[in-house]
Amino acid sequence: MKDNFFGTDINDPFRWLEEIDSAETLKWIEEQNKITEDYLAKIPFRDKVHKRLSEIWNHPKYMQPIKSGNNYFFLKNDGLSPQSRLYIQKGTDNEPEVLIDPNNFSEDGTVSILDFSISKDHRYLGYSVTKSGSDWLDIYVMDIETKVLLTDKIEWVKFSGANWYKDGFFYNRYTRSETGNSLTALNDFQMVCYHKLGTPQSEDVIIYEDRNNPHRSYWLSVSDDGKFLFLNINELSKKGTRLLFKRTDTAGWDFIPVTDDKFEYFTYCIQNIGNEIYLYTNDNAPNGKIVKFDSDGDPRNHTTVLAESENPLKFAGISCGRIIAGYMVHVIDKVSVYTLTGEYLHDVSLPGIGSITGFSFRNYEENFTFYTFESITSPPEIYIYDINNNTSELFHRSEVSFDTNEFETNLVFYSSKDGTRISMFLAHRKGLELNGNNPAYLYSYGGFGISMHPVYSDSRIFLLETGGVFAMPCIRGGAEYGEKWHEAGMLKNKQNVFDDFISAAEYLIKEKYTNPSRLAVGGGSNGGLLVGAVVNQRPELFTAAFPAVGVMDMLRFHKFSIGSAWVKEYGSIEDEEMFRYILKYSPLHNITADKAYPSIMVLTSDHDDRVVPSHSFKYTATLKEVYKGNNPVLIRVESKAGHGFGKPVYKMINEQTDVWSFMFYVMDINPFAG
Repeated sequence: MKDNFFGTDINDPFRWLEEIDSAETLKWIEEQNKITEDYLAKIPFRDKVHKRLSEIWNHPKYMQPIKSGNNYFFLKNDGLSPQSRLYIQKGTDNEPEVLIDPNNFSEDGTVSILDFSISKDHRYLGYSVTKSGSDWLDIYVMDIETKVLLTDKIEWVKFSGANWYKDGFFYNRYTRSETGNSLTALNDFQMVCYHKLGTPQSEDVIIYEDRNNPHRSYWLSVSDDGKFLFLNINELSKKGTRLLFKRTDTAGWDFIPVTDDKFEYFTYCIQNIGNEIYLYTNDNAPNGKIVKFDSDGDPRNHTTVLAESENPLKFAGISCGRIIAGYMVHVIDKVSVYTLTGEYLHDVSLPGIGSITGFSFRNYEENFTFYTFESITSPPEIYIYDINNNTSELFHRSEVSFDTNEFETNLVFYSSKDGTRISMFLAHRKGLELNGNNPAYLYSYGGFGISMHPVYSDSRIFLLETGGVFAMPCIRGGAEYGEKWHEAGMLKNKQNVFDDFISAAEYLIKEKYTNPSRLAVGGGSNGGLLVGAVVNQRPELFTAAFPAVGVMDMLRFHKFSIGSAWVKEYGSIEDEEMFRYILKYSPLHNITADKAYPSIMVLTSDHDDRVVPSHSFKYTATLKEVYKGNNPVLIRVESKAGHGFGKPVYKMINEQTDVWSFMFYVMDINPFAG
């Protein structure tokens, strides 16, 4: 197969691997998995790695609770259960009880609950179920008191949950795929629908769609008091969003614009207090600010409440006459409290340097909320925050099988190729000797405005306790320093992302944390693209690489599933200048025989309908055909799994066992020796 772009011929000999379910592709997957398993089976310490990872993993994990009426709802995994169970706790003094156990949904644990929501009258639970990690969801409804499942079932849902309103809920859906392959079919013409409980989905009302713009997606939310609906519109080829709203006491489904239709910036509703509606926006404020408008007046007439800071605004919540605002200060989370007029009151005292989530409110009168703190070496801790007294009380702390005090996390800074200062988190054992021989794993993402937060992972503890270094640079393309930081790593600035990552590797080597024979690199999704690109550009820096569920074919990413949404990040190959820029870094198209590639294990899943696995298939097949060296090139294709969400615990442990085993083996290190 050959394509021609602006006079340039591009060969695509493995395009047949885009036929995910064809007999030829299924045979290829089977053969590749056998090659990979045969290689991994000869690693003498693989079973020990699995045993130790299982021990580390085996501790209860709680999700931050959601309060509805007098009840608390949360997901909890006892440790090694395939999926987390949904619990209800009636009041603060009663014992939690299982409301839904998704481990009973399937024999192999590959069906899971993705999210859930409670109706505003506290009576019904809406929950989304995903099979084999797919982004496609089915929504079910349960009567909370009786635990009886209603007959309601909503299908063909994607990137949406049940947003409750009156005697039903809003949700987003697509038309049933006509191609028969929902994995790769393009996701066009999304619709916002309303479902009334007790009625079939065929009677649901489409309240918003745009038949002239197939690549738009939507998010509709209902204000906590039920007085307003807010509709965010995302134009997939443009960077920003558009916000509209309507009062629920007006008839019909006509929405009033709050922002213009240029899609140049992001705006969303934080909270309303009566008729005053508070918004987050980065309009003329790349780091974000809080504004408000009166719903009885002109919704485009915004008054600034909390001006833009030199630090990016990460989240905001409003309750009890207070604004709770979370910022990133040199990639470290900080939470501050303000009055409704933007007057600074105080900071929230946090447990340490780490990542904070939470501070959300369902009711403006609530005087407390939950938040979660975690770091690379400390499992999540859930706290109850008292707004009036500015105090935090520990609600839950994970009990783990290792001493967290044995490890440390530091924040360092280094210069990228163009002199830009980059932050990087480094985690390792206390007292680590900088002798240049430590195994190190370099990980990042670098795109879509997604920041690298120092969050906990059970699997990383194994690396640290065996003398390894975990390095996570906050490279351009993320939002650690606001929207300008994101823009500096998108479109024709994408090479900055790769330069930042390469410079991180050079820093680790220069400062004697490791050396090229002991340095591995990994990343997933856009991070898989990152790994593929840097391995092509600087293969001599690494001894092992793990591109996971990566966007590897940059000339065809827009042709599958939700890929058209990424044009605003990567650019369109229909533009000649953009095409030539993308072609220079596309992982698939820059594999050459003259490169001394490191050992590579590609990771993907057969049901990934976000970054379809053909990206990884074609990349691996090309690499195996072109590369002439002795280092192994393997692909590990997980069955009945998707882009990452909903993967059973045992599959996560098995995958991470193979990653660490492969890494240490090609480094010629026995992690259990000495």
